[in-house]
Amino acid sequence: MKNRILHTALCLIVVLFSKAQQLPQYTQYMLNQMAINPAYAGTEEFPEVRSNNRQQWVGVTDAPRTYMLTLNGPIKAKHMGIGMNVYTDIVGPTRRTGISASYAYHLKVKEDMTLSMGLTGGLLQWGIDGNKLTIREEDDPSLSNVYQTTIVPDFGAGLYFRKAKQYYVGISIPQIYQAPIGLYDASKQSRVVSHFNISGAYSYSLNEEFVIEPSFLLKYVKPASPILDIGARVIYKDEVWAGLTYRTKDAVCFLLGYMFKNYLMVGYSYDFTTSNIKKYSSGTHEIMLGIRFSKKQATTWGRPSQN
Repeated sequence: MKNRILHTALCLIVVLFSKAQQLPQYTQYMLNQMAINPAYAGTEEFPEVRSNNRQQWVGVTDAPRTYMLTLNGPIKAKHMGIGMNVYTDIVGPTRRTGISASYAYHLKVKEDMTLSMGLTGGLLQWGIDGNKLTIREEDDPSLSNVYQTTIVPDFGAGLYFRKAKQYYVGISIPQIYQAPIGLYDASKQSRVVSHFNISGAYSYSLNEEFVIEPSFLLKYVKPASPILDIGARVIYKDEVWAGLTYRTKDAVCFLLGYMFKNYLMVGYSYDFTTSNIKKYSSGTHEIMLGIRFSKKQATTWGRPSQN
């Protein structure tokens, strides 16, 4: 009951008064840039689908659960890309469900360098289940025991600069339009808040088999303090990887993954919590699944690898 009351209070602060991080958090952001930046759409040679499934703070009642599905692919003849994001983020009595479509234009700077400019737009549904709220005053008129929802427009923008097979850096502003939320009387002044993301990675070849890839993600939403994820993966033959990431004031994260014939990808991460929540939680689990649709790779499907 103590944990339930604590996280119900946290949910109300975040959702009703919109003064903190509103968007889902991902440890494996480097494997699904589409989840954080619309300008990524179509920057690869092939269409792809990625899914992030996250169970945060295992052991804490009503802790966050996030499910994300992204799709994107290129329109090569037009130097464009399109994509779509769908996610559900559940925290205690609150639920956020979003769906958006993305468009990106790719400007070739040099033969192997591209600047992508992206826009995204969609809808965001916020909901609170009043039956799950622990209320001090039972007759509090500002809250009720019914499930209340509201739908607001959602827009964002981003830039993504990439040198093929070497490095990238991206900037994105999700929720650029601060739409009013308006759930319950107490939240008439609450709004969707803009976020700012800066991400990047660099691939350095140690030899013909091993690559080390440092990466980072800096997240900021006013008035909260910036959050920095920084770490690196060691990748073997573009198939198997292991990595370590540190998130400021929150967690140390371990990553493992495997790519099968450049088609199917599975990634796993475990966050060891370093904040005070570690007293109540055994950590955070996240699974990432991906599939690429490539005609070139399809010719090798079901046949022994040529490597």
